Amino acid sequence: MHILSRLAKAQIGWPRTACCAALAFLLAAAGLAQAQPATQGHPPLLRALNALRQQGCAKGGRPAAPLRENAALSQAAALVAGGRKTDDALKAVDYRALSTMLITIRGASGAAALTPKALGSSCGAAMHAELLEAGFHQRGTQTWVLLAEPFSPPATAQAEEVQARVLALVNEARSRPQRCGDKAFAPAPPLRLNPTLSGIASAHAGDMARHNYFSHTGRDGSTVDGRATRAGYAWDAIGENIAAGQLSADAAMRGWMNSPGHCANIMSPAYSEMGAAFVVNRQSSQGIYWTQVFGTAP
Repeated sequence: MHILSRLAKAQIGWPRTACCAALAFLLAAAGLAQAQPATQGHPPLLRALNALRQQGCAKGGRPAAPLRENAALSQAAALVAGGRKTDDALKAVDYRALSTMLITIRGASGAAALTPKALGSSCGAAMHAELLEAGFHQRGTQTWVLLAEPFSPPATAQAEEVQARVLALVNEARSRPQRCGDKAFAPAPPLRLNPTLSGIASAHAGDMARHNYFSHTGRDGSTVDGRATRAGYAWDAIGENIAAGQLSADAAMRGWMNSPGHCANIMSPAYSEMGAAFVVNRQSSQGIYWTQVFGTAP
């Protein structure tokens, strides 16, 4: 299993000043494989694996959510069966995952390959709750099962809903005392959304996503104070949080609140409004990029 990183950075601003803090989070990511024609499917194997996930590997085991078969994963499983490396197989079928697991079973055919006895020590791996999609390939008495935690970011059409969720989480945090590292913050007044700040956030998140980088400094050398001024936002205080790899507003906020620099931006009484945005690029190293811009106008 390969490891990618979820990333987050904070750029903190007070009157006409800015500085940075960074935090890295681990995110498992890997690759696995291809199958028979995508339209064929493997209903008996899927039923057998879901029955196993419902019953558990041993008496008293905790059940796991049912899997769904993904045609691309089955295609990738077939590619692995043909000798491809799992990473290469996933790329070939254009499937992106947060984590994957390949299980190979020998000595049984049909649904009998997916019993606790046939799976042996791999049975527990098939129960992992975060694995939600499966691909299958079977040849004689050998079976390849490719399980994945899919990369499932919010859709562009959900941008306003996600932005509203970020704001709600920020104001929920600001409603209570917080400790950001070694600094204590009293409750702060709620922030309001500002469309100009949201536009600034969206532009920087989009630039990072399109050009596959992660930094407060844009490719043109700009930082948040310059980008805000260029966008026509007259500010007395300005600050920025960025993150990459998190698939929801809640995950991004958890990362920011667990980082002293990001948390300080969120709790700062110097700010009265904010904007937030995410942009997805499946071909980029992190897949999804977040920007949160805080400000106070004169």
